[in-house]
Amino acid sequence: MFGEHELKTQFIKVGGKKIHLLEEKGGIVRYRRDDVERLIKANDEPLKIRPAPAIGYGVNLLMIKFEEPIAVPPRDSLTGFAEAPIEVAAEIGGMEIDRFILGREKYALYGTIEAGVICRYHVSPFYLEEPETIGVAKLLLSNPSNEWKSLEKVVLPIKNTPMYYMEKKAYYPLLVVILKNHIPEVNNTGKPPKEGLNIMGNQLSLPNFLMRW
Repeated sequence: MFGEHELKTQFIKVGGKKIHLLEEKGGIVRYRRDDVERLIKANDEPLKIRPAPAIGYGVNLLMIKFEEPIAVPPRDSLTGFAEAPIEVAAEIGGMEIDRFILGREKYALYGTIEAGVICRYHVSPFYLEEPETIGVAKLLLSNPSNEWKSLEKVVLPIKNTPMYYMEKKAYYPLLVVILKNHIPEVNNTGKPPKEGLNIMGNQLSLPNFLMRW
């Protein structure tokens, strides 16, 4: 699925989508995915299929709402996982020729009607073990305060975020959520959530996002 693929006749399955490569005369390879078609003059460059952040129509934020609120004791922490929507980019020679969404595309308003912004939206359980879904976010919830804290959702910046992947799974960078002063602080660390992953993009951190709503 994710990785490099030769420009030759083959099917590439990505989640519930299927890419069809078909060799034609003159060194041309036809790329098909749903109703999308591209013609590629083949050379030694492979087709790269890699995960991308779920920016949809150009949003900057992703909201993951937990199925149940999470309570964290004072001066304690909790590490877990959430399902996360992703997109898929097809590239050749550093040029993106196709980009598509896996699963249902949902949006929500983050903030007030007057001052809020549209963000990608997903509802997920909070897992203590890594789930089997294609898209995963690992979260470290830290409560340095002297009071219990509750968290119902996490909103994270995703524009220009790196993505990490292995053949069949994609990961957002490690997310550190600091619960203090009634305003959770979300840090997209830019770091891989575990060892042995490939990276798409630059290892750029997007720190200190304050969840005001």
